[in-house]
Amino acid sequence: MIEKIQNRIAQAIEEKVFPACVVGFTQSNGNRVVVPAGKFTFDNNAQVVEENTIFDVASITKSIPTSSLALKLIDENQISLEDKLINFVPEFSNFYREEVLIKHLLTQTLDYSFRLSAHKDKTPEEILDIIFTTKFKNQPGVKLLYANATSILLGLVIERVFRKTLDELSKKYFFQPLKMAKTSFHPLRQFTKEEIVPTEIQEWRGGLVQGEVHDESAYSLMQKMVVGSAGLFSTVPDLLNFLEMLLNNGVFAGNQYFSTKIMQQIQSNQLTHIDQRASLGWELNQSRYMGKHCSETTFGKTGFTGCSCVCDIKRGVALVILSNYTFPVRKPDAILINKFRSDIADIIFENL
Repeated sequence: MIEKIQNRIAQAIEEKVFPACVVGFTQSNGNRVVVPAGKFTFDNNAQVVEENTIFDVASITKSIPTSSLALKLIDENQISLEDKLINFVPEFSNFYREEVLIKHLLTQTLDYSFRLSAHKDKTPEEILDIIFTTKFKNQPGVKLLYANATSILLGLVIERVFRKTLDELSKKYFFQPLKMAKTSFHPLRQFTKEEIVPTEIQEWRGGLVQGEVHDESAYSLMQKMVVGSAGLFSTVPDLLNFLEMLLNNGVFAGNQYFSTKIMQQIQSNQLTHIDQRASLGWELNQSRYMGKHCSETTFGKTGFTGCSCVCDIKRGVALVILSNYTFPVRKPDAILINKFRSDIADIIFENL
């Protein structure tokens, strides 16, 4: 199986899908394999990728740690799924302000049908005002639409309940106890660029983006705050620690992070009423990147930079793919990376 994974990564590098990639999987019994491949760029003299190479994981941030922190608050009865957003973020002021609930944030069912990156040149205050006031085409809860704005609102709720910043909370409740030593919102404060793969060459940013969040709206907002939508940097071994905890029903090294009830909600469809698939804080049963062997309870999340996490508790297997699919410049769509993601998932699920 390892050889099959190596060959599939080598094929993708040869086809210029990405220059850098690390694939890893873990089982509930702790057995794991990590396969690094490629170099930071397509340059022959570029840094070689290692097991602990750090990647910008983009929208995986929405699940790890943002939604996970919210689920912790629910577990502790500090918030509930039926609580109104305006109880915590009174600045939210569009037509549906009285109807937006915490469950809409965790299931990504707010109709933010625009790209927040289009406002990257605005100030953080202006971007937040757009999030607070934009009109929805549909009422909350009737349309599944993954949006940065939704996760930014969830991040604000978390910060206001805990009264600490997202990076502080993530470190305290997950990263430190789960021994995720190279996971951070501020990697350049702890690590060198030689440990972090570049994500893109962006004219808007003045050249090579490396060690700073790739997502444009998150980059702009980071002048003011850490956001819940993007900005996390991590490694395959670190993320496998988090997924191993989920595989073991919320328990890692004898410590319980989530209740049985929350673990059930992470694996069950919360959107049957609109004929869509999403659990609390995660995508659910998405064969386009989870492969043909995913089931109704397989959950995961992707990142725009070319990353993915997939967890199947019934099988006792979870996998992580980190790459810099956006290097040297972003592709027009996710077709190539989703084919790679699903192929890797098929190799792993077929052999375990």
